[in-house]
Amino acid sequence: MEWNKLISDRRLGLEELHREESQMRSDFQRDYDRMIFSSPFRRMQNKTQVFPLPGSVFVHNRLTHSLEVSTVGRSISREVIQRMSQQGLHENERRILENIPDIVATACLCHDLGNPPFGHSGEKTISTWFSEGPGKSLEDRLTPQQWADLINFEGNANSFRLLTHQFVGRRKGGFAMTYSTLGTLVKYPWTSLNAGDKGKFGFFESEEEMYRKVATWLEIPEVSKGVFARHPLVYLMEAADDICYQIMDIEDAHRLGILTLDEASYYLLDFFEQERQDKLKRGMSYLDDPNEKIGYLRSNVIGTLVEHSADAFVNNLTPIMTGEKIEPLTKILPHRLRNAYKNCSDMAYSRIYCAPDVVDVDLAGNSIITYLMDVLMEAVLHPEKNYSQLLLTKIPKQYDFTSETLYGRIQAVLDHISGMTDVYALDLFRKLNGHSLPAI
Repeated sequence: MEWNKLISDRRLGLEELHREESQMRSDFQRDYDRMIFSSPFRRMQNKTQVFPLPGSVFVHNRLTHSLEVSTVGRSISREVIQRMSQQGLHENERRILENIPDIVATACLCHDLGNPPFGHSGEKTISTWFSEGPGKSLEDRLTPQQWADLINFEGNANSFRLLTHQFVGRRKGGFAMTYSTLGTLVKYPWTSLNAGDKGKFGFFESEEEMYRKVATWLEIPEVSKGVFARHPLVYLMEAADDICYQIMDIEDAHRLGILTLDEASYYLLDFFEQERQDKLKRGMSYLDDPNEKIGYLRSNVIGTLVEHSADAFVNNLTPIMTGEKIEPLTKILPHRLRNAYKNCSDMAYSRIYCAPDVVDVDLAGNSIITYLMDVLMEAVLHPEKNYSQLLLTKIPKQYDFTSETLYGRIQAVLDHISGMTDVYALDLFRKLNGHSLPAI
């Protein structure tokens, strides 16, 4: 792959209007601004990241997480450009690569757009509605790939759909993002038939041709049927996401009392050699607020991971550019950092993600999404029923519940549910159950 092909400001759906003249604000900066001002981005402020939405303690939601990932992604990108510049770049190459921070920052903003309410358990609930629940009866009416799309419902693939699909009344090309931003967004560039045991994939059957169009223009190779090489900048977006959720979950867990100050400090200090640890401890001694102490450590850890992630990317640039799939950058860091990161990950699964409040959200979200799937799928499968007709009048017109295909109608249900905030989903659940009525 070549940077002059991979970095393209051609816009999906607006190809015939593409212009080459220079502008004060690049098309990649326009992508970033377009996402900041979008409704799907704003809705993430009311979607669970890991912990319940805040009461008196403000922890991360999908919006704050995405903003932080974007910031870290931009920082890693700048470090990468600096290292590549030191190796010698022609002026034209430098001009092209200067767009990388904006592309990566925008992809980071978009990476969680397609996630349903109630955290990652929302994805699992949708998948199991088909694989274990009432939706299993639909398998024979769908193609193998369509069925694989549903039983492996994936937020990343849904983000690509949200940005590219022409919803009813909307323009061709969806958000009309640049090809490079869309290529950088797709973390798992293969179909659901190639999802494997982890169930990860990058685009639904309905958007496969759209992704092929992007990949063809950017000259991203298809290494086997339905499996493409990653756009190189995916590794930077992925590293930013990995760094943020792993480190910020520790900070949130401390704020909520799941981890003590000593416990949180232990896991964050573990990223450093003893001499640096001693300096950081002295820095902490000047702070009285425990939250500020952890914030101080967190900023140092992220700074270190940013620098070494950039090193890992540049050091592995040859296999990355030839389309070889390498490990995520956080798994090829220096030994101490890699071990410290793994220790944080192991602790999070044993202490944080099974904390009572987190499990309570998972359980409640499972019940709410399952119920909404039940009633909405019943409505699109049997629209002639009186209740179905009443219910469908409440659904936003942008979702095509009258699609000629079963797959299309199912996707309309998933579009609606995945776009809901936690509060909206809960409110609709209560109204449909008769637990919440308008004031008389």
